[in-house]
Amino acid sequence: MRFTPTALAEVILIEPVVFADERGFFLESYQKEKFVEAGIDVEFVQDNHSKSSQGVLRGLHYQIQQPQGKLVRAVVGEIFDVAVDIRKNSPTFGKWVGDFLSAENKKLIWIPAGFAHGIYVMSSTAEVLYKTTDYFAPQWERSLAWNDPTVNIDWPIHGKAPILSLKDQAGKFLNEIQALE
Repeated sequence: MRFTPTALAEVILIEPVVFADERGFFLESYQKEKFVEAGIDVEFVQDNHSKSSQGVLRGLHYQIQQPQGKLVRAVVGEIFDVAVDIRKNSPTFGKWVGDFLSAENKKLIWIPAGFAHGIYVMSSTAEVLYKTTDYFAPQWERSLAWNDPTVNIDWPIHGKAPILSLKDQAGKFLNEIQALE
């Protein structure tokens, strides 16, 4: 596995070694020893699987208590995956990184606790698997507005506006959110 820090050093892009032949392929998407060697020494407690249609934007989600680190990968289709630093005392507070994850490129991204997370579906459909370091706690979940002009994410949206849930339509701007310590 190759672990590459992004412009936000704690957010790490992971490229697994893929063994492919005429039968298909094999890869390790997680191997504790290799992750610990790369500085990602966490315990995962929950696995999630989502399916979305093209143009769906999910996020930017975070939990104000029980913050979750996430290990994300697309197993069907392609997404643009985004992490925003929402730790109020961080030198990179309000900064974002994004990358394309797809079934084809097989990349993963590690997003530690303290970051808001979102995806935009590029392909006709996408299925995303992600592990979390804490349990989903809907009472603590919040949304940072996907289109916050201060954060200014360069989403690869072409054509019509993204499809948002009611919760995500009500996302708050960075200067309004309850930032994390």
